[in-house]
Amino acid sequence: MKQFAPAAERNRDPILEVLRAVLPPRGLVLEIGCGTGQHAAHFAAALPQLDWQPTDRAPLVDSVAAWAAEAGAVNVRPALALDAAAAVWPVDAADAVYCANVIHISPWATAQGLFAGAARRLPPHAPIVLYGPFRFAGRFLADSNAAFDASLRARDASWGVRDLDDVKALAAEHGFAFDRLVERPANNHVVVFRRDAA
Repeated sequence: MKQFAPAAERNRDPILEVLRAVLPPRGLVLEIGCGTGQHAAHFAAALPQLDWQPTDRAPLVDSVAAWAAEAGAVNVRPALALDAAAAVWPVDAADAVYCANVIHISPWATAQGLFAGAARRLPPHAPIVLYGPFRFAGRFLADSNAAFDASLRARDASWGVRDLDDVKALAAEHGFAFDRLVERPANNHVVVFRRDAA
């Protein structure tokens, strides 16, 4: 059964604009936290030279497949169960990692596992692309992001909008260099890191 997330519909084109510039010309994109599958279908249809592997802790397999079928995206693989914080992932290698709206709605261990897992699977120079709200040097860009952070922490004290400096430091620990930060609507950003050649 196809499920719908309004935010995914709103942000898909601003994100796609960045993906066109940073993803490799071909290969496999591993999506962490695919949700309904709307992003997978939209991006895969727009970038047919790439294979798209959607994953989530509890993937909505039918929804992902339905969105892909509707978009005619034959390059979307069946969704797999993947917990980014786990040591074992069901995918051994990828050419890029994409992760939207995950690291703030999960414990910090998820972000740690995301970079650790990506480091074991991505080749040199490959990108890991994050999307969502961030703090900058401890500050929020908008009151709405501060309120969102408070609401997240009220639901689970281990959740919260992450500071970009902390994410950069974590990325560096796992051999990823900061590549770019792209502002997107509604006080969100796309952040791109690349696997060091070493």
